[in-house]
Amino acid sequence: MNALSMKRYAPRSLYGRAALILLLPVVSLQIVVSVVFIQRLFEDVTEQMSSNVAYELRYLRNTVEAAPSLDAARRTLAPLARDFEIGTALPDPAPISGTDRQIYDLSGRLVVPTLVKELDGVRGVDLASDDDVVEMTVDTRHGPLRFRFDRDRVSAQNPHQFLVIMILTALLMTVVAYLFLKNQLRPIKRLADAALAFGKGRSVPYTPRGAREVRNAGAAFLDMRARIERQIEQRTMMLSGISHDLRTPLTRLRLELEMLDEAEAEPMRRDLDEMQRMLDAFLDFAREGVMGEREDTNPAQLVEDVVEKARRAGGTVDFGRVMQANDLVSLNPLAVGRALENLVGNALRHGSRARVSLERSGRALVFSVEDDGPGIPVEARAEAMRAFTRLDNARNQNRGAGVGLGLAIAQDVARQHGGILRLGSSDDLGGLRADLVIAL
Repeated sequence: MNALSMKRYAPRSLYGRAALILLLPVVSLQIVVSVVFIQRLFEDVTEQMSSNVAYELRYLRNTVEAAPSLDAARRTLAPLARDFEIGTALPDPAPISGTDRQIYDLSGRLVVPTLVKELDGVRGVDLASDDDVVEMTVDTRHGPLRFRFDRDRVSAQNPHQFLVIMILTALLMTVVAYLFLKNQLRPIKRLADAALAFGKGRSVPYTPRGAREVRNAGAAFLDMRARIERQIEQRTMMLSGISHDLRTPLTRLRLELEMLDEAEAEPMRRDLDEMQRMLDAFLDFAREGVMGEREDTNPAQLVEDVVEKARRAGGTVDFGRVMQANDLVSLNPLAVGRALENLVGNALRHGSRARVSLERSGRALVFSVEDDGPGIPVEARAEAMRAFTRLDNARNQNRGAGVGLGLAIAQDVARQHGGILRLGSSDDLGGLRADLVIAL
């Protein structure tokens, strides 16, 4: 598995990745220590202890084998068994056959083969009847011999305690480390939330906190936010000032045109009307630079209002697929409404009909405006969304020319809501399809 395939399974959030970085070495260490512990204690130590007990059992069995009679064997066996602290029965009233141990008895899988290997004539070993006692039967020439001794003589007593203590300690340290790590990650999350909110047009209060590097990043973000806000304010003031100052001479020109002959004044009046539309577009573009407050809005109702305005103005506009009318989302209704009006106006200017749709896709709203006009070539779509750009060869101007700000305004509104403006082709109408994507 290469690094790219592993990256797909990595956690997406910073908290998840930090927890993985914290837990991965802890779990790996636990596994390594557990394997070493089991190998050293359960295998080496258990095998050595079992061999020592097997040496004593072999001595007792050889003593029984060397006795001339059963009574002599009993008399010789009794004091030796007491010294070795091993219980005996000769002959065994209920000989043990085979081996019996609990499935969770890890050390038992080494005790039994070690005793069988080190001691001849083993008939059976019982580790299951009593967890604290080992009972076994060995064949001798005077009959079966029963041995009974404490289990802790062949394996470590309560070996699981070490593992339990190790796991509990690791869990405690992991919790403490995670709480400390969470406290260190909180300033990073607050910085990310502030940057995300600013990307959606909201300026939330933010104070740099945390480690030095995080505070430096937070201070840089505040400086960047302040510069962007100043640039937006300067652009707005400049465009508003120019547009406002030009209205006065336009008004004087209109008054002077009233003194001329109607036939001579009509061409100039059309030029003045076009200049007026350009000024209005400049003011709209300037206003979109300042994002207003969001509020809970019914987007379906917003679409209906835009369509009704276009119909009252004489446009042919119908509805596509529209989401439920009772859903409320947080957005700036004035900005989004103005963006939709621009998209619908462009559609009607370059085509004979338009269609407006609204869908919810994941954590985003998608307002779609389609038309039956000539559309925009793929290679020219990025250029079309730049301010003051008009693609005269791509879009007809039978309904009048614009100033190249409709798509730019819609794109600004989308960006201020954390979304994008996508241009494509309409499958149904055959013209342009503009998707205004608003992040929720």
